[in-house]
Amino acid sequence: MLGLRRALLPLILGAWCFAVPASAQTAFPADGLESRIDFWRQVFTKYGADDVIVHDRFHVNLIYAVATDATADDTIRRVKDALREIGGGLTSSEALSESASNIREAIIGAGLEPSEPLLEALLDGVHTQRGVTERFRGGIVRSGRYLESFKRIMEDSGVPAEFALLPLVESSYENVRSVAAAVGVWQFTRPTSKGYLLVSRRVDERLDPFKAARAAAQLVKTNYDALGSWPLAITAYNHGRGGMLRAKAAHGADLPAIIDQYRSPLFGYASMNFYTEFLAAIDVYEHRQDYFGSLPVDRPQKAAATVKPPRRKSVS
Repeated sequence: MLGLRRALLPLILGAWCFAVPASAQTAFPADGLESRIDFWRQVFTKYGADDVIVHDRFHVNLIYAVATDATADDTIRRVKDALREIGGGLTSSEALSESASNIREAIIGAGLEPSEPLLEALLDGVHTQRGVTERFRGGIVRSGRYLESFKRIMEDSGVPAEFALLPLVESSYENVRSVAAAVGVWQFTRPTSKGYLLVSRRVDERLDPFKAARAAAQLVKTNYDALGSWPLAITAYNHGRGGMLRAKAAHGADLPAIIDQYRSPLFGYASMNFYTEFLAAIDVYEHRQDYFGSLPVDRPQKAAATVKPPRRKSVS
């Protein structure tokens, strides 16, 4: 399986140059982020809810194995044992077991050179990510309810129209509540909604997809005005404007450099991957027929949706 993945990777990455509209390529550059984008493209289209991807937390495209809930713990243990074995055999890789040899191939295939510091970091960074193919497919279907209205809202607010696709990442276009208490299609927390939406004991405008879309447009535009680039503005939608201002002050405006160098307890897996998840979502949506075949999308919803209590979103 690893050999097949390595053979296909150059073809997948080569497709990025035509994966999104020209307008999105200008506003949302992908240079230096291609391998992360490819990882999320696979999460959205190749791996489903029963798939637990065992990979590296930082080098996300370094996939060691794909497990199930029943086998995940044992798979993680075997991966860590293999990483320790590779670390102990740096001077003589020929003696490695088959499992360790395969993982060493995966490390090299991800563009990394095995070394003692790298293997220590990889050992600490073993991570799992659940596939979301079914949820993403459902999000594309539900996007028909809102997408054209959301695009108009974005354009009226001076925000690129493609930002209307962000709910594919955030909520799959459902009124859900996350474990972090973010609510609605646009996943506003109560603190973030202040100044943008009315949230009280009787009214919660986060549950109105259209009002929340206007608030999201205003928020990301304010982020852009403060940070000067859409990659930073969109990352700030997850990480917070203040955090991204600190990251920019320390490492400049280049998001790949920030991901590589910025070390903050709050700038974790979700924040460093948020922008690349968004780019992967644009690509998959634009090429949805290639990934999912013909999908009937829901009919547009012209009026504000009936507000219902949010259900809890399943967590990857």
